[in-house]
Amino acid sequence: MEKTIFEKILDKEIPSYKIYEDDYVYAFLDVFPITKGHTLVIPKKHSRNIFDCDSETAANIGRVLPKIANAVKSSFSADGVNIFQNNEEYAGQSVFHLHFHIVPRYKKESGHFDNLEIKWPPQKLEQQQFLEIQEKITNNLK
Repeated sequence: MEKTIFEKILDKEIPSYKIYEDDYVYAFLDVFPITKGHTLVIPKKHSRNIFDCDSETAANIGRVLPKIANAVKSSFSADGVNIFQNNEEYAGQSVFHLHFHIVPRYKKESGHFDNLEIKWPPQKLEQQQFLEIQEKITNNLK
């Protein structure tokens, strides 16, 4: 199977602008940033996406994600950050190695969150629908 671009970065076949590295996690600047400071955080252990990520890998990412997000935010005096992650092609995943985007956001941006092109059309649900959804998801956590 061919390596992803992120695996090539980890293997130092492709250069990157390293932000953070430990034994489990590597963070680097996105070369096609949404805003100044846009950083990617990836596990060194390959996972296609969140669906095949083991709990140890998730814990290692979760341990450093706040630290990196705080550094990105304070480095550019951002007014906030978006942290997001896409799973599978239909959801916008283009590199099939688990990765999290940390995107600094600034008041001076026009459109704020909308310029990420993520739309949340509001849905009106009845209590019973919420309960059914809640039960379905919680049953699948087991």
